Amino acid sequence: MRIPIYRLDAFADAVFAGNPAAVCPLGDWLPDATMQAIAAENNLPDTAFFVGGRGAYTIRWFSPTVEASLCGHATLASAAVVTTHLEPGLARVTFNSPRAGALSVARDGDRYTLDLPSWPPKPVPMPGGLERALGARPLEVLATRDYLCVFADEAAVKALRPDMALLRQMDKAVIATAAGTECDFVSRFFAPCRGIDEDHVTGSAHCTLTPFWAGRLGKTGMVGRQLSTRGGELAVALKGDRVAVGGRVAPYLEGTIHV
Repeated sequence: MRIPIYRLDAFADAVFAGNPAAVCPLGDWLPDATMQAIAAENNLPDTAFFVGGRGAYTIRWFSPTVEASLCGHATLASAAVVTTHLEPGLARVTFNSPRAGALSVARDGDRYTLDLPSWPPKPVPMPGGLERALGARPLEVLATRDYLCVFADEAAVKALRPDMALLRQMDKAVIATAAGTECDFVSRFFAPCRGIDEDHVTGSAHCTLTPFWAGRLGKTGMVGRQLSTRGGELAVALKGDRVAVGGRVAPYLEGTIHV
């Protein structure tokens, strides 16, 4: 069987930045084990698979070890594949996810805006082992899908050197965040429990970061920066119970998988 594959860097103005994703358009779904094996072979933060047409697709995402409940950057990359290769000129793509519901991506020139759910976090007690795993004590901890750890400033977030073996034992991934010096807020995302030690640029983390910082800063439109080694900048906006996350996508590779 021959399966097309595209590799793209999402939330990046050029290749070798942002977050890499693999995208595999399918005529019919493959067995789950095959999709997981392809994602493991790609060894990227996420591989997206989708089926459909005429601007409406069903999408699933796999990290190298597990199926993801939501992946923003691979959805952005999937929209770039659809609007560039499968349905050139299409201005909006709708993706339906069995786990995350309906997601849409609008294209305006070389920019893509992803519509995601808003996940406002709520304060929780310090989870056992989290401070030791991070190597620093956050000012406060909140939670939704992930733990949100708030630090005093950008320098504190940059300085984190987590123990990934300890983080792997946590029941959730961890977002570290603080107000930014040259943007509204900064973040890092650690997900060893999902097979990704530190993610480069995490669209889905901004489902939580956006409502949190909108409340703290008193504004709905913001710019966030993820402080990974590759780095990435995201334009975000809180729109009721939804979050708009925008950025560019840089194509890197096109090929064929033989399975």
